[in-house]
Amino acid sequence: MTREIVVVTAAYGSDRVRELGGQAALLPVIAQAGADSVEIRRELFDRLSLDQLPALGDDIAQHQLGCVYSVPEALFCEDGTCHPQLESFFLEAQQLGARVMKLSLGHYRPCTSLRALKALLDAQPVRLVVENDQTPDCGLLLPMSAFLRAAADAALPIGMTFDMGNWHWVGQAPHCAADTLADHVTYVHVKAATQRAGKWHAVALDNSDGQWRELLTRLPEDAPRGIEFPLEGDDLVAVTRHYVDLLRAE
Repeated sequence: MTREIVVVTAAYGSDRVRELGGQAALLPVIAQAGADSVEIRRELFDRLSLDQLPALGDDIAQHQLGCVYSVPEALFCEDGTCHPQLESFFLEAQQLGARVMKLSLGHYRPCTSLRALKALLDAQPVRLVVENDQTPDCGLLLPMSAFLRAAADAALPIGMTFDMGNWHWVGQAPHCAADTLADHVTYVHVKAATQRAGKWHAVALDNSDGQWRELLTRLPEDAPRGIEFPLEGDDLVAVTRHYVDLLRAE
């Protein structure tokens, strides 16, 4: 089985992305490194860039890359309703040619009706995935598990992005989360993390304790693997290719 490897543009750091001229400038790097897809981050756009999504989508296609669109917003607002701009985000994803759009779960409430959300998702050519984020009110295992079970019961066309590192930020065990959620996982953010001065920081896999390897064995083998740890160095193609090859082989 050939594993799909996705490179997240934010892995290069927001400052480096700006210095290079934006996310489009990273597409040749990602393509030359042998990755299959790119994850485009909405938070790295300025207003002008948001107006030029079709051009970026064409550029992604020209580099023969698939696309995941990451929106730094929650699916469920604090009052339990769906994000009011959800349809607009889907339109942006379509302009990019993305096949998947990622949001955090947000403030899901078990009593929430999913009927309207199902109707919206059924009409979309882009699949929605929800991610465990780093916030203590939205990134916990219990609400994520409850939502994914409810979504499956309601036949929602939705999956989960399992961020391997974010569980540390909310004080929960990644391995327990993997065992609980594996059946729902359709995309994996590969991330190693370490503590410095009492705070968690993402680190490159080669600089980690290696626990990410065992964690991957608990998750679906066919789920695309996204590189979301720091990619740094003078030769970005070589650094990226190293981790693309590593994750494809694991």
